[in-house]
Amino acid sequence: MKLLITNDDGIHAPGLWALYKHFKTTHHAVVVAPDRERSAVSHGITLHQPLRAGRVCVNGGYEGFAVNGTPADCVKLGLRELIDCKPDLVVSGINPGANVGVNINYSGTVSAAREAVLYGIPAIAVSVAGSGDGYYDAAARFTVDVAANIMNQGLPFGTLLNINWPAVPTGAIAGVKISRQGVEPFADRFEKRTDPRNLTYYWQGADPQPQFENPEIDVAALKQNYVTITPIKCDMTDYRLMQTMKTWKINPVAEPERNAES
Repeated sequence: MKLLITNDDGIHAPGLWALYKHFKTTHHAVVVAPDRERSAVSHGITLHQPLRAGRVCVNGGYEGFAVNGTPADCVKLGLRELIDCKPDLVVSGINPGANVGVNINYSGTVSAAREAVLYGIPAIAVSVAGSGDGYYDAAARFTVDVAANIMNQGLPFGTLLNINWPAVPTGAIAGVKISRQGVEPFADRFEKRTDPRNLTYYWQGADPQPQFENPEIDVAALKQNYVTITPIKCDMTDYRLMQTMKTWKINPVAEPERNAES
């Protein structure tokens, strides 16, 4: 199997190389990752400055391409210019910190996988709750197993798998839960501050994600120490509303307003 491996934490992130280490033993893997951290950039791409990619040697001799762009840029450039042939799978991660609930919308990790499936390539996004230290190897081994299932079973066009690994020892894992995305929003807040020049600025933060008890929701299942796998679709069309809107009375051309004096 041929793979492209990427992330949003940068070419030196240990979670990236944990994936590479476990896949390279039996597969051909190429790393194309941002040259620095690009967390929470969602699906942004670079249009107004040149993209540059250079080979780097990191982590005791591993090689990869470092790109001065976003995770989605890395996938685009990797597929179009940097690797010799179309990969069978793209894997993005391992991200330190869960990408569940509404976080999926902001995640560069998930967006890199989303970019791949838009090219018709199956993809996995992988994250570990908490800092991730000490859990990368187990999460990487699990991802290799999920990848084998994808190669055997396939994925629908436009669908990726979003994996989240709980920050607990392997023996404490409750199991694997095929879950849905939680959509309840964060309680966003901004702390207003004043800089040394007496100018106002704001520091954005958020309270923890809403607590759920339903283990079918990714946020709740992860809190209950399940490994969560959520199928994510790129097609964001609301088909139910689409049918309802066909009954709306919408005129293709609005009548011009008449001048009151005419």
